[in-house]
Parts: sequence; C-alpha cells; structure tokens
Amino acid sequence: MISRFLALLILPIIAYYFVKEVSRRFNFTPRQTRLLFLIVAALLVVAVLIVLGRLPVGFILAPLGAAAAFILRFLPTLIRLLPMWQLFKSRTVSARPRTEGQTSTIRTEYLAMELEHDSGNMDGEVLKGKFRNKLLSSLSLDDLLEFHNECLADVDSSQVLEAYIQRNHPDWREQTQFSGENTSVPDEGRMDHQLAIEVLGLTEPINKEDVIQAHRKLMQKLHPDRGGSDYLAKKINTAKDFLLNELE
Repeated sequence: MISRFLALLILPIIAYYFVKEVSRRFNFTPRQTRLLFLIVAALLVVAVLIVLGRLPVGFILAPLGAAAAFILRFLPTLIRLLPMWQLFKSRTVSARPRTEGQTSTIRTEYLAMELEHDSGNMDGEVLKGKFRNKLLSSLSLDDLLEFHNECLADVDSSQVLEAYIQRNHPDWREQTQFSGENTSVPDEGRMDHQLAIEVLGLTEPINKEDVIQAHRKLMQKLHPDRGGSDYLAKKINTAKDFLLNELE
C-alpha cells in the first residue's frame, strides 16, 4: 500500500523532469511547458491506475474511439468551417489593442534571455555552469566576466551575454582589457516558426503588420547604434524574414 502511494507521489516528479528536458530542447514557452506537464502527469497517473486494476482499459479506449468516430463523421464539415474560423479569429485579434509589456525570448545553451519591448531592458536566467538558476541582474561585473569565460564554448551564448554586459556596463571592454576575440557575428543558425515568434514576442495568430511592428519596435531599442548588438539585430532580422516568408 505504501509503495503504491509513493509511486503516485513520484510520478509528478518524473513528469516534471521529463517536461523540463523537452521544454529546454524545443524552446517551449512557460505556458506550453505548464500545459505539457499537466498532460504528462495525468497520463502517467491514469496509466498506473490501469496497471493496478483501479481503472478499466476501456477508460482510455472508449473516449479515444468516440473522438475518432466524431472526427471521421464531421471531418468534411470541419474542413469547410476552418477558413471561416481562422478569418474570425484573425479579425478578433487584430481588433484587440496590443497589450503593453511585450517581451521577446532568446534561448541559448547557457542562457534564457528576455527582452522588454517598451524599455529595451534585458535580463536572463543562467541555464548552465557555476551560476546556474541565477539572474544576470544579480551578478556583479566580475561574475559576469567569469560566466562569459564559461560561455565561450557556445558562440550564441557568449554573443547574447556580451550584448547584456555592453548594455549594463558600457565601458567593460576598457575596464577589463577585453581582447575582442570571438566577436564575429555567428550565422543565424536554426530558425523555425516557434523560435521566430518568441524572438519577436508575438502571439498567435499573426499577420504581416504584427511582424513588421514588433520588428520595428525591437530595432528601435536594440539596434547596435542604440546600445544593442550586431548579434541581436541579426537574430531579430532573421525572425522577421522567416515569418514574412511564411505569411506570403
């Protein structure tokens, strides 16, 4: 009895670490991560209850069969209504004013960085290394430079960190006699729909005007001439180009 109870307690822990790894690998948003955790935890609990004989197998198979039959029966109707629903949803979102406080997310091997559209401020959580789980804003310049040495193994991470340090400690290169090695802007690398959405701080559904406005607002704050960096500018431009190509 006790072993079964402990097993049920361990399941959410297993689900948590599984979801955390999936979220890190596929750059999920916090909302997507929470939803995935609830789904995985619920499936694990149901599976254990079925194995223990507390729930019949039909508890899973019956709803799945009913859902499949419903989809097959009404699939033609759903296909005809889908364009109308997308049009209605798009108009609803376009009519709703944009909320303040939009943020963009850039995730690298060592950092999860957030950029505020309104102020252009940025902060990030350390994902790996000596300062793991700490915010960059809580680190001193010496700590940031030590962390920078760790980040040199990943070009994206070091570029994002240099952009943060430059914005908050403009004369850090002179103070530390930074050699400037590894300052070339890396290739934009992997870009997909979800990553581009996060970089520009957008929410679905989107249109061309949304992409252009978000890009313009970010570049006004994070352009290299305004205290940003070549790396961030290139990342933002790549995200804009990717989404505009998708929408055409």
